[in-house]
Amino acid sequence: MHVTLPDGKQLDLPQGATALDAARAIGPRLAQDALAATANGDLVDLMSPLPDGASITLITKKNPAEAAPLFRHSLGHVMSQAVGEFYQAKGYGPETIKRGVGPAIENGWYQDFDLPEALREEDLPEIERLMRDILSRGLDFSRREVSKDEALAQFPHDPYKAELIRELPDGEAITLYQQGDYVDLCRGPHFPNTGKLPAAFKLMSTSGAYWRGSEKNPILQRIYGVAFATQKELDEYLERLEEAKRRDHRKLGRELELFTIDPMVGKGLPLWLPNGTVLREELSRFLREQQFQRGYQGVVTPNIGNLDLFRTSGHYPYYAESQFNPIDVDDEQYMLKPMNCPFHVRIYASKPRSYRDLPVRLAEFGTVYRYEMSGELNGLTRVRGFTQDDAHIFARPDQLKKEFLDVLDLTVLVLKTFGMEDVRFRVGVRDPESDKYVGDPAQWDRAEAQIMEAVEEVGLPYTVEPGDAAFYGPKLDFVVKDVLGREWQLGTIQVDYNLPERFDISYTGEDGQDHRPVMIHRAPFGSLERFVGILIEHYGGDFPLWLAPRQVMIIPIADRHIPYAETLANEFKAAGMRAEVDDSANRMNAKVRTAELSKIPVMLIVGDQEEARREVSVRERTPEGHRERKGVDFSALLAELQERVRTRA
Repeated sequence: MHVTLPDGKQLDLPQGATALDAARAIGPRLAQDALAATANGDLVDLMSPLPDGASITLITKKNPAEAAPLFRHSLGHVMSQAVGEFYQAKGYGPETIKRGVGPAIENGWYQDFDLPEALREEDLPEIERLMRDILSRGLDFSRREVSKDEALAQFPHDPYKAELIRELPDGEAITLYQQGDYVDLCRGPHFPNTGKLPAAFKLMSTSGAYWRGSEKNPILQRIYGVAFATQKELDEYLERLEEAKRRDHRKLGRELELFTIDPMVGKGLPLWLPNGTVLREELSRFLREQQFQRGYQGVVTPNIGNLDLFRTSGHYPYYAESQFNPIDVDDEQYMLKPMNCPFHVRIYASKPRSYRDLPVRLAEFGTVYRYEMSGELNGLTRVRGFTQDDAHIFARPDQLKKEFLDVLDLTVLVLKTFGMEDVRFRVGVRDPESDKYVGDPAQWDRAEAQIMEAVEEVGLPYTVEPGDAAFYGPKLDFVVKDVLGREWQLGTIQVDYNLPERFDISYTGEDGQDHRPVMIHRAPFGSLERFVGILIEHYGGDFPLWLAPRQVMIIPIADRHIPYAETLANEFKAAGMRAEVDDSANRMNAKVRTAELSKIPVMLIVGDQEEARREVSVRERTPEGHRERKGVDFSALLAELQERVRTRA
């Protein structure tokens, strides 16, 4: 057999040769430094046979980050060995420790265990110590192919391994990996030796997880770890985690009195408090203004609908598992609406349409309901009732590109307004092997091509994701990176030839014949709940002036200055701005501190001198810290702040 090196040179090797054999054939120094390899672009370890004719690249200790999935997976095995040693030191036999799955994940790994007694968070440092000890032993990882019977015999005490082994297809290679006296069922790949693994790792937490994700199965204990090629990367990651905790929208939502979730109301059903309602309304006002300028018409639809509506659209039964059960009303069945689009289709169909009427752009902040598993609910970012900034455009085929580009322009504008300019574009297309998609394949091909043509026309880079389309049409998703470097899928635009077909809607063409419109589904925010949750963390609660629920706090130095402060507050309100007076008995510094904790953008301090001259002393929160100005003319300041709100600076 032979393999091809990056410089194009071919290397002749014996049949079944591994990447380590390839490294040895090149030189002993490379064999010593090698950690892993790629074969035809896929990461492989040094122990696995290479495919004949593969193009390979060897990864060495000079660039260990390229093998991050391998060293994270190998550290998972080291942790699993350490957990075994931890319990054996407590007197438990190895047969009392049973193991579920343990994959590498982004930034680290996890491993599931069925343990003789629960592992506590305070035990994690000792497990880490044992892991470092295993690294210092310099244990080689070895790989062995076995039969199904041999694999079962290796784990006679472990029902989880036995279940996985029995489900493997006959004839499929079964591999065991071993370091020291620890053996595990694993496909690999792995690092060659524990001594070559990076020591920049940390065990983060432990939690419960159902075996194979099913509530019908036992709950196992899951331990999470993170690892990086260098200590510097690990330290930076841990600092980002701490910053994420400080910015957690659930914590800030409580502190800033934005929203609450009350168990008496129900899981996943947020209640918007007055401050959060202001935030929500400002977002809605901003988008409504943009929509008005672009020719959208507002509509309102009910929160429930006849089940036949969703049968026709395909949402039921295609997404039956993620929807609430139907409700019996008289002799009919109704359902909490999971989507707004079927209602908008029926509004379109409420009267005859001519080619001159199109495009018809219907917009609604419509509340929808989805059944999410209770374990997946998370503050505002994963809820059961949420409001979409939904709109549906009914267009002639010749209008589609222009309408799509206008929606693309609107969505980019929305994201830029909130400082979310690190965006990647993802085109979700159907998976030809899946049966979840409805409609004519030729229409799918046309819709997918039209999305890609539109994105290319404006010069945006994009990736194509097979299987990521909606059941009725392909889509363009906007994946945004926040200030912490986390990615969120926010806005979406979908092209749909199928719902017009399923509902048999039409327009009268210039030729007097009926023609089928094409639909565009779009939601720049996605949902108000999720968008607000992400915005809270993106800004860390420090909202720009136009968006802040509490914009201005006026702080009188003494009680005699309260009437002047109230006069200024009333002028702010008359100008459409939100201003309050802190007339509490607290001292001025305490009032400033309270306003700071509430993250109010502008604080105005007024005393004798300010009142006499109709001035204010200004203290503003800025991304860089604070900006202070003394003796500022109030009328000039009011005009300045009004302009910043008007332009949404």
